[in-house]
This record gives sequence, structure tokens and C-alpha cells, in this order.
Amino acid sequence: MPEKLDVDLEKLMAGIDGMAGLARGMLIDSVRALREQDIELANDVMSRKKTLYDYDDDIEDLALKMLTLYSPMASDLRKIATIFKIITYLNRIGRYGYDIAKITTHLAGEPHVKKLVHIPLMAEKVACMIEDVLNAFKTRDLSKIKDLAERDNDVDQMRYAIFRECLTYMMEDPKTITRCTDYIMVARYLERCGDHACKIGEKVHYMVTGERIELN
Repeated sequence: MPEKLDVDLEKLMAGIDGMAGLARGMLIDSVRALREQDIELANDVMSRKKTLYDYDDDIEDLALKMLTLYSPMASDLRKIATIFKIITYLNRIGRYGYDIAKITTHLAGEPHVKKLVHIPLMAEKVACMIEDVLNAFKTRDLSKIKDLAERDNDVDQMRYAIFRECLTYMMEDPKTITRCTDYIMVARYLERCGDHACKIGEKVHYMVTGERIELN
């Protein structure tokens, strides 16, 4: 029985790897599509939603089966419980990538109000947070997430800066209102992805130590 549990745990970890790469990739590519006004890439990002949902369903089904068949204890149980949470957050991250890609298609043909700089920088910071919490999950190395709360605060400040900048443009020229509103929404989506990274970090910390913390 323990051998079968280990085999299925490896399958779960492989599933998380695949889902994480997909969700993070959707987020990164959606922002690149927005910056470059690449509608083909935006449509490609949106087409990945079904695969994202399939990962969610398949991982959940296997995890439930393992709970039923093996009655795992201690660290194995915490790992499976963490996986249930992680797939929820990864699903939301990927879905935000989908939503950003959808905004890109809505802005088709409209020039950017200005060259996008802060949104891609914000996306890069969030993507790094996501990568680090997932590496911490795989390696059980909590040093990778020790400064996660501070990084999340930086992301929050970037969102507020984008909001203030967009507000200035909208007040100066009402014709920019629609585009700036979309930029504000994108910044909000990225900020939420940072929050989800923090939630994954909290669950990973619990998985490793058995202690609960709050990162945001």
C-alpha cells in the first residue's frame, strides 16, 4: 500500500507541475499579448482554459481517490490537503490570464494610451512569486517564500500607482476612459494573482511545519 501511495503522490506532483506551468504561462502570455496587441496570442491563451479545467478535475479526482483508498496520515495527508488548495488557486490564476487575454481582444485596433511599462513589470513580479511558491512546494524549502509578504506589498503598491496614473489620463482626456478602465482591471487581476501566490505560500508553510501563518 505505501508503494502505491508513493506512485500516486508522484502522479499528483506531476499534475501540479503541468497545471502550474499552464496557469503561469497563461498569465505571462496574456500580458505579453496585451502589451504587443497580439490578438492571435490572446486567442491562444483563451483556448487553454479547457485544459486548465481538465487539470483541475483530474488532480482533484486522483486526490479524492487517494484519500479513500490509502487513508494517508501526517505529512502525506497535509500534502494532499495542500494540493486541493493549490489547484483552486492555480485555476484562478489561469482564469485571470484568460480574462486579461479577453480584454486584449476587446482593445483590438485601439492604440495604447502610452507604452505599457508598469503592467508588464507587475506581471513579472507576480509570475516570480508564483514560481517561488511552487518551487517551495516541490522542494519543501521555505526560504523561497520568506519575503513573500513584502513582495505582495510591492505588487499592491504597483496596482495603486497604475490606478492613479490611469485616473490622471481619464481626467485629462475622456476618450481614454475605456482603455484606462481596462488597464485598471488588468492591474487588479494581477494583484489578485499575487494574493493567490501568498495563499499557496501559506498552505505550503502549513504542509512543511504544521503551523499556520498569514502572508496577506
